[in-house]
Amino acid sequence: MADHPGHRIAARRQSRRLTQRDLATAAHLSLGMIRHIEQGTRAPSPSALESIAAARGVDPARLDPAFAGTGHRVHAALPSISAAIAGYDIRLDPPGRRREELRRAVATAVVQRLAAQYGLIAGAAPALLRDTLALLHHSAGEQREDAARLVAAAARCADAVAYKYGAHDLSARLIDVMRWAAVQSADPVLQTSVAYTSAETYLAAHAYRLGQAALEQALDASPAPVTDAAAAARGALFMRTAVVAARAGAAGAAYDHLERAGTLAVGLVEGVYLGTAFGPSSVRIHEVAVAVSLGQDHIGRALDVARAWKPGNEVPAERRSGFYVEVGRAQLWSGQPDAAFESLKVARRLAPQHVREHPWAREDVEKIRRIKRADAESLSAFAEWIGAV
Repeated sequence: MADHPGHRIAARRQSRRLTQRDLATAAHLSLGMIRHIEQGTRAPSPSALESIAAARGVDPARLDPAFAGTGHRVHAALPSISAAIAGYDIRLDPPGRRREELRRAVATAVVQRLAAQYGLIAGAAPALLRDTLALLHHSAGEQREDAARLVAAAARCADAVAYKYGAHDLSARLIDVMRWAAVQSADPVLQTSVAYTSAETYLAAHAYRLGQAALEQALDASPAPVTDAAAAARGALFMRTAVVAARAGAAGAAYDHLERAGTLAVGLVEGVYLGTAFGPSSVRIHEVAVAVSLGQDHIGRALDVARAWKPGNEVPAERRSGFYVEVGRAQLWSGQPDAAFESLKVARRLAPQHVREHPWAREDVEKIRRIKRADAESLSAFAEWIGAV
């Protein structure tokens, strides 16, 4: 059938102009197995799926949305991530990789983070953290500042995994590493970018008023936007502060921060700046996020945006997926369970692991199942996949 993982594997292989033999060699599997999997006559085992995904540099859930093994791999990696940062400010051995090699590895991890490929990040994060921290401790001058940026980026990628999978204490420690590295870099723009990520600590604790105050202090300390990177960092922080203010019930402040983010986005091309997506499309996505965070009295604004506009490929997959999760919640609140389920299915296609670990998505699927007494097979399958049953 068209939705079989073998068809996705074949399509991805063909898009890279690889033969089945090329894929079999890279994945350390037999050619016959690859042929049967792509034809759909044999379902890939979890280990085979992970081998194929690793060979192609994607999360297994991108090839088979029903794949559940990523969560096990992530949780198994969390203690190693914790150990890698236990003495982050202590100098020990030099790094095991050269600077340029580490730079490429960090760049790969950032791409994986933006695509919500958490399993791949989890596997690489412990060594990446150890090596970037060692590089920082064995660097001086401008090279030390450069290494500090690599540490901050590596810690942010690891934090994405910890935060999404509920390891909030580890997430907070990784944010501490990011803050420390930002100070070592002496780069105020990086410090603004780190403040954006620090909002996770307040969101996880539901400490919204405190988070709003902390982020507003960070905005006061952020540098004037004299470069595109500075404008994007400050604009992204306004977006995040808007969401936290909305969670605190401060509608006026939330919309004011969102408006200021929009002003900074004018003239900027939507893109990734210091690891954070920012631009006109991101601001529009956050308009939906703010409206949904403020609650049911504001969902009309979210639905208006969704009717008039959809994010395109200029926005990373994780953020696009989040847009559809939030639109789905607004649709469910407005009495449109079928439309809400369609939105959740789009979100899942874009970033399966992001949706699987999203508490709102799980809550909303549970509610849709209660409303839809007929209990369609596709809805039941989705609910089982996300852990709602």
